[in-house]
Amino acid sequence: MTTRQLVVQGGGGFLMEKGSALDRHFLSVTGKPNPRVCFVGTASGDAESARYKFYEAMAGLDCRATHLSLIAPPTADLASFVFEQDAIYVGGGNTRTLLAVWREWGLDTALRAAYERGVVMGGISAGMICWFEHGVTDSIPGALTALRGLGWIAGSACPHYDGEAARRPAYRRMVADGTLPAGYAADDGAALHFVNEALAEVVVSRPRANAYRVERGTDGALETPLPARTLA
Repeated sequence: MTTRQLVVQGGGGFLMEKGSALDRHFLSVTGKPNPRVCFVGTASGDAESARYKFYEAMAGLDCRATHLSLIAPPTADLASFVFEQDAIYVGGGNTRTLLAVWREWGLDTALRAAYERGVVMGGISAGMICWFEHGVTDSIPGALTALRGLGWIAGSACPHYDGEAARRPAYRRMVADGTLPAGYAADDGAALHFVNEALAEVVVSRPRANAYRVERGTDGALETPLPARTLA
């Protein structure tokens, strides 16, 4: 049976730091010695700066890097393109826009089919939120809001838990009042590895980074730190 894997980061990796252990870990999950990895920068409007950071980081690792832009698609057959990859890494930015554009192009369906075939999925920030049923997002100017995602992983998600001052209190409040279901929060430098939609492991690249299970309690949100393995 094909193993479905998803590795999501609260923050960190090549978009936020150089030589990140999280990047090496993401590639290792494929189990391939020289995996084909594709960067999808839809959430940032396919910004060249993000794409440059991706290629710069991957040049120092054992992999074959490419990218998928929906501004200038490489082919009309997006499904075949993503099926050729070993891993898909989704960058940060506007999650609401990412979901709308993917649905317009049918990329959400193509990615799901690739995921079912064993292509590793993952990403950072918007690339964390999008896979869950719900998330907390800054896609709309103003206060953080709840957003419905693709629903591959049950519950809700919150990235940048320690990196952005408004994230933790907003997520705790939304879970406590029922706006969002229970879910997972990840600090910058922390990644959650799901296997067949169940959390298998948390890995961190920074000493104080962690991930948490956040649930509704009798007196507000109940936040439980998850066991984490520090990457070399």
